[in-house]
Amino acid sequence: MKTTTILTVVGARPQFIKAAAVSRAIRASADFHEVMVHTGQHFDEMMSDVFFRELEIGKPEVNLAINGGSHGAMTGQMLEGIERCLIDRRPSWVMVYGDTNSTLAGALAAAKLHIPVVHVEAGLRSFNRRMPEEVNRVVTDHVSALLLSPTMIGVRNLESEGITRGVHHVGDVMYDAMLHAQKSSRESSTILSELGLAEGSYAIATVHRAENTDDPVRLQKVMSAIDETAAGLPVVMPVHPRTRQAVERHSTKLGSIRTIDPVGYIDMVRLLDGATVVLTDSGGLQKEAYFARRPCVTLRDETEWTETLEHGWNRLWTTPDWQPRSDIVDYGTGQAAEAVLDAIRQHRH
Repeated sequence: MKTTTILTVVGARPQFIKAAAVSRAIRASADFHEVMVHTGQHFDEMMSDVFFRELEIGKPEVNLAINGGSHGAMTGQMLEGIERCLIDRRPSWVMVYGDTNSTLAGALAAAKLHIPVVHVEAGLRSFNRRMPEEVNRVVTDHVSALLLSPTMIGVRNLESEGITRGVHHVGDVMYDAMLHAQKSSRESSTILSELGLAEGSYAIATVHRAENTDDPVRLQKVMSAIDETAAGLPVVMPVHPRTRQAVERHSTKLGSIRTIDPVGYIDMVRLLDGATVVLTDSGGLQKEAYFARRPCVTLRDETEWTETLEHGWNRLWTTPDWQPRSDIVDYGTGQAAEAVLDAIRQHRH
């Protein structure tokens, strides 16, 4: 049987989580081989290394160690580094996840070398082009050969942009990863006892997007909203390095919010399981909150995960209450990684 080589490009925490599920499926297959390239976008111990260990992802074959700088500088360096990897290894497919600078650089490098791109999480739209992530995901979709959407809304978004070839609804690979991690987190994580937290007695928050951290007035408004929405519950907030720098730079008042250093995936899943409510501007955490069946408040004016709003598990911070709750069947049953590989099998030559 001929083996198909997939070069996977990752760079940020959510991509490590998604890639873990697909990488497990690749290792279990007889007809795929994976080469993983880490751009270095998230590079420190708690934002990168710990995820590879906890999620049982093999150490990336290549680490480009590119981080910091403007969007253009970072993406340009990544594009150059990934292009070298592709010329050296000549994979059959390049797989990218989500909407980061690493995603865009991987897709552009492959497309210019005429190597077909698989975009996992295709079709998501916030319809806010001021977000760099929205630009990244739109451009990536338009250069991809295989567009694998977690939802039917994503499929319809692509169709409205004239993209119908190579589009598949596969479910959400992050759900696969969450199911894999939940059992382990309950058995091995000690984060609740370390922080002195009782199950069901706290809220968890994360803030990292530039739209919330770069403007001091907006950042203060976000932190105040977290404090008020928690309604007296203690709030635990693992702090992204950029957010910590912004809080210090702007002298932002945190109220009763308790900041901690970033945590690994297993500990984060445990914190989610024990929380009563989640407050975040992270796309991934909005879904993880649903997977843990915890209500979420999104600290943004829009979300690409509109089904979480419609099914009552999520609301925007500008909305007073949640819709009635129901299950989101589009995300699948935890077999999305296999569906990803099946889609590639259908399209390979």
